[in-house]
Amino acid sequence: MGNECLSSDLRCLSSDLRSVCDELGFVTRSPRMMPLLLRARKAAEVSDITVLLEGETGTGKQVLAQGIHRLDRKRRSFSFVTVHCSTITEALAESELFGHQRGSFSGAVTDRKGLFQAAQHGTILLDDLNDLPFPLQGKLLDVIQRGTVRPVGSDAEIRIDVRIIAACNQPLEPMVQEGRFRTDLYHRLNVVKLSLPPLRDRTEDLDSLMLALARRHGSLYGPVDSVDPGLLDFLATQPFPGNIRELENAVQRMLFLKTGGASFEMKDWMAQSQAQEIVRLAPDLLAEAASAIWRVISQRGVSWDDAFQEIERRVLQAAIELDGCTRREIAERLQTSERTLYHKMRAYGLSRAGGLCRAAAAATATFGSH
Repeated sequence: MGNECLSSDLRCLSSDLRSVCDELGFVTRSPRMMPLLLRARKAAEVSDITVLLEGETGTGKQVLAQGIHRLDRKRRSFSFVTVHCSTITEALAESELFGHQRGSFSGAVTDRKGLFQAAQHGTILLDDLNDLPFPLQGKLLDVIQRGTVRPVGSDAEIRIDVRIIAACNQPLEPMVQEGRFRTDLYHRLNVVKLSLPPLRDRTEDLDSLMLALARRHGSLYGPVDSVDPGLLDFLATQPFPGNIRELENAVQRMLFLKTGGASFEMKDWMAQSQAQEIVRLAPDLLAEAASAIWRVISQRGVSWDDAFQEIERRVLQAAIELDGCTRREIAERLQTSERTLYHKMRAYGLSRAGGLCRAAAAATATFGSH
């Protein structure tokens, strides 16, 4: 009876989670995300409340901000405007944010609305607010407190009605303590705080995220409906400093390079990462290796396929002879699945205990002592 109740509760939770995700346009299967998403939906229903989103770059802050705007019945028919605070210069900030009148400075040939006016009755997202120069923080605080903006060169103030969502790629509280962010502005923004976890802390979402991203970029290849478990196990060990944005770029490359099948596999990941990894490797060492392989092919009459099979075998041999490494750890270092590693070891006659087996010893004769 107890198990049946638990199963029913999980089904209800899963159904509720799907419903909230659909409303907010957010992809997750993790029950741990449910409280955060429910708070986001509740915030959307209170259209005048300020929301502070914190999370590393690429964790989905913009997606969540847009979802809140879409669910805001009062504001969703008006504009959603994004301000990239990291790119605003102090010299042009007031004009960008608050607008200007013609002739107010050199180059101001017409009247121009600022971004706050452009978002009138809608939502303004202050993205990467932690990068906003300190002198501009006071001006922003004044706008929030008084609900008005004054265009550059004008004596008149304009009343604004916008919801403010601030997004930060690092926590603001430590910046306040260090004197790099205004305390009063922080308290004005910190009404509803939503902290998005990094991808490495929600690895159970890798499968659904990759398939959702594949659907988004389906024109690059075609339908992909599954992800190999071995690839998921490997990706769960990766740090993903760029989070979902980094994963999306990798999925796009995988789709572009994919030649067959409806599943993402380890070979697809390796194919997309090869070009990037090659840049980070020591090019001189690779050039030396390539020259050595060419000498063997051209001078010893070894075929292309035999040469590269021998290289692969020797790399595997070197990997499995590492002290203190499990087969799973070796597979992770080689960016392949444990299953693939096992089959390749069998194919080449390699074992953890003996290093070289009969087939490997025979293959060594291919290169001899050259």
